[in-house]
Amino acid sequence: MSLRLSGVSYVHPNGQRALHDIDLQLEAGEQVAIIGPSGAGKTTLLRLLATSLQPTSGSLTLLEQQPVKLHGRPLRQLRSRIGLIHQSPPLPPRQRVVTAVLAGRLGQWSLARALLSLCYPLDATGAERELARLDLADKLFQRCDQLSGGQQQRVGIARTLYQQPDLLLADEPVSAMDPVLADHTLALLGEVARERGVPLIASLHAVELALRHFPRVLGLRDGRVLFDKASTQVSQQDLSALYANASLSTATPSPDSPVATVRPGRC
Repeated sequence: MSLRLSGVSYVHPNGQRALHDIDLQLEAGEQVAIIGPSGAGKTTLLRLLATSLQPTSGSLTLLEQQPVKLHGRPLRQLRSRIGLIHQSPPLPPRQRVVTAVLAGRLGQWSLARALLSLCYPLDATGAERELARLDLADKLFQRCDQLSGGQQQRVGIARTLYQQPDLLLADEPVSAMDPVLADHTLALLGEVARERGVPLIASLHAVELALRHFPRVLGLRDGRVLFDKASTQVSQQDLSALYANASLSTATPSPDSPVATVRPGRC
């Protein structure tokens, strides 16, 4: 079992409850998309799985360990095995792309090696290989602030892939990409997860992408799981209930989609 949440709830410091009694289990190699309206708790759930937050109640097991019981070096070691792709990756503006990608392994390197790599990239070939998967090999020595938003997202993905994590998390990883790039990138993430036999969990606003690229979909609303089922079993009624009272637009479904596309309004 790669991860298990049992009755997990989370309450923000201001008293607002973000998650309510979440039960979730993933085996190695499973791929799950989390969908739901803005404010549903998707990012909070991913932050719990990344160990940047701790559950207010319930139990959380990640990679056979319970983060709440870990401190210091054991907790850092666990975090080094978890890769989180951010919607807006934290890339220092003046940093070169090669250095940004190699930062994926800072948690696994010694301090001396990490500092040396900041001055002289120690594995430019490895960084270029991950960038090539995302059609960014030509940006290897470019500064991050010279990239578009979609290119910066892809650099963040390349950094996480270079990390080679045992658990792969993605928070709106393709929100700044055009449809073709978004399709290619999600297909790549799924391929890498299958190759490495690691679980992949991604939050997505684009319902059609979730249904097309993920075999399992979890619908989250108001911090509660409304459904957790195979993507082929997700119905229009499921989506209507999930996005009830949200700003919606319905488009003709693609040939690959089992139901009509429902797209929540942008925040």
